Parts: sequence; structure tokens; C-alpha cells
Amino acid sequence: MSVNEVTIDAPPPAVWDVLADPPSYEDWVVGNKEIRDYDRIWPAPGKEFHHRIGFGPFTVKDKSVSMEAVSPRRLVINVRALPVGHGVVAFELSESGSGTLLRMEERPAGGPAKLIWPVIDPLIKLRNAETLRRLRHLAESRHQASARG
Repeated sequence: MSVNEVTIDAPPPAVWDVLADPPSYEDWVVGNKEIRDYDRIWPAPGKEFHHRIGFGPFTVKDKSVSMEAVSPRRLVINVRALPVGHGVVAFELSESGSGTLLRMEERPAGGPAKLIWPVIDPLIKLRNAETLRRLRHLAESRHQASARG
């Protein structure tokens, strides 16, 4: 299981707005090449978005499904990249001063990736650190823009 945390200079509702915006995943999720379609009431449980993910020329079309959504505190997603595998990603948001402490936890849930997870976990942790850095930048930029009016 890979766990990463970041402090974001924006309140939890502003961070939640990014998590609840499937098209933005192209901007902040490392490896996400394209959001192909999404349910308009994402991230309601059971709703999904369709994506193309991968690295370089190696990409897979699949989907991510919301398993739990408690605005603006918790989002749990089943992220699929079959036949490689699928995993469960949980985002926990808590207040930290005037900002947000965001905790991201990713664990394998099936497929070949689950078998090699102990080997690739350090790489997953690095990828997720960059993902959270990008998410922080996007959430802070959006929050500052909305504060300016």
C-alpha cells in the first residue's frame, strides 16, 4: 500500500471541487492521457469516468468507478487499467489551518499488478507524490482565481 500526503493552501471544499471534476484528472493524475467520457453526477457512488492511461506509447482504455463519496471529506475510487490490474485509491481531506491536509492511499485490488506490488510500490509512491503536487497546484490556482472573483 502506498500512502502520500500533501498540504494544500485551499480549504477542503476547493480541493473536493478538483476531485469531483473528471476532466481535470488529465491535468493532475500522472499517467492519465485522456478522459473519454464521464457520468455527470460523478463522484456519486457507482458513477464512473472512462479514461486512457499509460506511459509513452503503452496505453489502456478503461474506467474508474466511485466507491464512496463524502463531500468534502473522503473519496474512494476503484481505478482500473485492465489487463494490468486495478487498485483502490482513497483520498482523505481534513482541515489544516486555512488549508487542507490531503492523504492519498493506493492499494492493489486485482490483476498482475497486485502480484508485483511489493516491487513497484516505491514507484507508485513517487508517481503519487507527483500526482499530489499537480493536484495541489491546480486546487490552489482555482481557489486563488475564485477568491479574486
